[in-house]
Formats: sequence, structure tokens, C-alpha cells
Amino acid sequence: MPVARPRSARGVAAAVPRLTHADSRAPQVLDAAAALFCRQGYEGTPVRDIARAVGMLPGSLYCHFATKEDLLVAVYLRGVERICQTVEAAVASLTDPWERLEAACVAHLEAILRDDDYARVVVRVRPADVPPAAERLVAARDRYEALWAALVDALPQKRRGDRKAMRLMLLGALNWSQNWYRPDGTQSPRSIARQFTALLRQGMESPA
Repeated sequence: MPVARPRSARGVAAAVPRLTHADSRAPQVLDAAAALFCRQGYEGTPVRDIARAVGMLPGSLYCHFATKEDLLVAVYLRGVERICQTVEAAVASLTDPWERLEAACVAHLEAILRDDDYARVVVRVRPADVPPAAERLVAARDRYEALWAALVDALPQKRRGDRKAMRLMLLGALNWSQNWYRPDGTQSPRSIARQFTALLRQGMESPA
């Protein structure tokens, strides 16, 4: 996920789409949308497919989310929150900066490779591809970007380098693994995370 300029908590809250009315089926709609956006892409998922997945008419879905973009934003927000919670829990008990980064990489990979349609939507849907929702998607992503910025900024460094570029490189490599990772392959998310972290550490700690 590319780094975006941090925004205030108020700005993130403003990104949350308002449901037209509360209903117990809204969570089902979100789950179905997350699964379909992940499998078919945002553009490739018509509202009727989401409605069919939860046994409702397309018009009824709009009683919960005013637009398809609002539904995407709600899925994206939940995905960002889930990844944040997973990464924060993974690093909470650790103090060594490199151990914290490696644990964060493992948690991130496990979320996007194995566990969570919501998390995979965050990686696969680019805000620029959905202009009507782009600003809200970027706002939703800010908290996660700030978490990774703090992890990378805390790393010891023997040679001068652009930490933002390092963070972008690392996250890009982690996210690209969705394209080549195979669950039945020889590498686990943990082993991939260790290799990526080791390569970054080698570059940062080698003499200038």
C-alpha cells in the first residue's frame, strides 16, 4: 500500500460511510462484498452479485449502503482495522526494533495470504482506481501507514538512507507476494517475512 499523508482521527472518522438505517444483515452484506471484491475485483463485482450472495434484492441492498462506493469504503475500513489490530498484537510484547519489524511482516503476510478477505481487499483495491471513494480510502489507510512508518523509523541504521523509500520497498515486496505465493509451496509467510527483513537489515547495517 503506498504511503499517504497522515490525517487526523477526525478525518478518518469522516471517511466512514453512514448506513441509511441499522439492520442485522449489514454484517452479512459486508462479508459477501469483501469475498467478492477479493475474488472478482471491485469493478468486476456488480451489486446484484453481492445482493444474491446474501439472498436479497439489489434494491434492498441500497437500504444499507447508499452506493457501491460506500460499501467498498466500509469493507476497506474493516480491513484496515483488522490488519492494524493483528500487527499491533504481534509487536506488543517485543522491544527489539528488528524483532518488531519481523513480527509485523509475519502478521501482515498471514493476513493477506491466508486469513482475511477484508485485508486482501485493502491490498488489491487501489484508491486511484475508484475516484469517487479515493479520498475516503486514503484516509482509512492512514493509520496503518503510520504504524509502519514508526516501525521502520525505529530501526538502527549504520548508513544514511531514505527510510520512506525503504518502507515502500518492504511493503511493496510483502504485498506483491500475493501474486506468487502458493499455500502448498516450500515457504511459509513466516519464512518469507524473515528473508525480507534480513535483506533490509543487511542493507541498513552494512558499512557505507
